[in-house]
Amino acid sequence: MSDKKRVLITGGAGFLGSHLCERFLAEGYHVIAMDNLITGDLGNIEHLFGREDFEFHHADVSKFVFVPGKLDYILHFASPASPIDYLKIPIQTLKVGSLGTHNLLGLARVKGARMLIASTSEVYGDPEVHPQVEEYFGNVNPVGPRGCYDEAKRFQEAITMAYHNHHGLETRIVRIFNTYGPRMRLNDGRVLPAFLSQALRGENLTVFGDGSQTRSFCYVDDLVDGIYRLLLSDYALPVNIGNPDEITIKEFGEEIAKLMNVEFKPTYQELPQNDPMKRKPDISKAREILGWEPKIDRAEGLRRTLEYFKEHISEVTAGSIDNTPRTF
Repeated sequence: MSDKKRVLITGGAGFLGSHLCERFLAEGYHVIAMDNLITGDLGNIEHLFGREDFEFHHADVSKFVFVPGKLDYILHFASPASPIDYLKIPIQTLKVGSLGTHNLLGLARVKGARMLIASTSEVYGDPEVHPQVEEYFGNVNPVGPRGCYDEAKRFQEAITMAYHNHHGLETRIVRIFNTYGPRMRLNDGRVLPAFLSQALRGENLTVFGDGSQTRSFCYVDDLVDGIYRLLLSDYALPVNIGNPDEITIKEFGEEIAKLMNVEFKPTYQELPQNDPMKRKPDISKAREILGWEPKIDRAEGLRRTLEYFKEHISEVTAGSIDNTPRTF
């Protein structure tokens, strides 16, 4: 067997998972990607097939996880991450955050592996503290439509810390803020792909509420670097990884329209229930502990993302992307 370190990345065919696969391959790891392809896409990783240091397992971590051989690290990124997904498949979303995390923590314990879980800024809910610091406990509605995602992630953090404290398992928790870049699904329901794909099709941009709510967008390469540093750090408590450059949704729409050289024509719709009004990470811990902060500004990140969307917009125009959730 190779003496390379081996890493399991669940959700490996997804947006973030596929970029993590590339980063760990570039760092010299043997990468095992695992995905049930409910929201993941093999097209995101097909360029990696055939490599001796990469393998793909089609599996549902909520049911059972088996990986032969040694494992040094596990990164748990399997989960629907877009409202359009987790509102359609709420039970699967809850299961992958609870049962899936439990299964993987058990695997990490058996293998003696360090495990990093992908948590989210959504654990803060509609925050009453701004910007959001890791010590803030959040303002989440557990029985609202978003509760399936928010509470799955909050439980995921709780059981991970329980394994860390009770069993001495090496664990890491990253709280991910809004991230964008190539391989986002163009119609996944999040604001950036929605705005870009609408602009490419010559449609008005859909703005929920009055557009005064804020978001902070981090380019995927920066996020992956922060995750990589956190995994190799000695810090077990949650760490925010995101870009603190905050912008209102209306301003963001104007920015997209300018980038596309089109007139900003918003179509306003009712704000979804429990949609956070503010989102901005405090990244003091990431700076101090990891020596990390984002390097790619929004103008450059959007330019790179737009190039990807231009190459794939025909799929949306032709309606060939299947967003129908699979049941299991």
